[in-house]
Amino acid sequence: MAIEPVVYGASERPPRGDYARAGADYTCPQDYARYTEQDHDTYRRLYARQSALLPGLASEAFIAALPSLGAEDRIPRFEDINARLKPATGWEIVGVPGLIPEVPFFTLLANRKFPVTDWIRTPEEFDYIVEPDIFHDLFGHVPLLFNPVFADYVQRYGQGGLKAERLGACEMLSRLYWYTIEFGLIREAGGLRAYGAGILSSSGELPYSVQSSAPQRRPLQLERTMRTRYKIDSFQETYFVIDSFQDLFDMTAADFAPVYERLRGLPEIAANASGD
Repeated sequence: MAIEPVVYGASERPPRGDYARAGADYTCPQDYARYTEQDHDTYRRLYARQSALLPGLASEAFIAALPSLGAEDRIPRFEDINARLKPATGWEIVGVPGLIPEVPFFTLLANRKFPVTDWIRTPEEFDYIVEPDIFHDLFGHVPLLFNPVFADYVQRYGQGGLKAERLGACEMLSRLYWYTIEFGLIREAGGLRAYGAGILSSSGELPYSVQSSAPQRRPLQLERTMRTRYKIDSFQETYFVIDSFQDLFDMTAADFAPVYERLRGLPEIAANASGD
């Protein structure tokens, strides 16, 4: 079976990454020798800039787990992270050449394997990149996989994704991923904080999402979230807020099949829509 690149959202440029290296499950070994000193320096500078922004903006659970990534001055080796991650929560990270199709993606998550793109952006893309790279995936996603409750939620999402695919409901479920795992906010003792990887790996959206008066911030409600469209090429106009990772996990315990059926008869909600 030929392994083809995947495009999500609107992009005139096909995904980069060597998909010929991928197996049938879209995973591939991390080709560590391929990274140049410039690649390592890009990672070092991204890590330094982003970690300096975290206090007062990022979830305390994320800040506490970040050192588990290991190396700050070079791209980490996946096997080194897995040596700490697997004993902590049973998860492991696996290399992929870039974006992968929904079913292989859900299957990996359902088996507690998180796909991490193994290439890094160019220096010219330091401030913005169209598709996820190794910095976004490692820095943004992996630290919270050391949190047992959040790690269980991500696995549950993968299991739910396989069911959603059979029910023709992937678009609705993808919005839950977007507004939680990628762009979620949480209320902590110190105030509003970010836990979504798309926020945590962005120098601009991290302060914007927490401090700006421009976006809406709404309590996370499953049906409202799964009806709400989202932006892929600008800061979000709506963020959904949880009170704890346990609440998020408990909220997603129900069978979504009846939810999907109800939502099929309702209109989508614009990303900037106010009201219910």
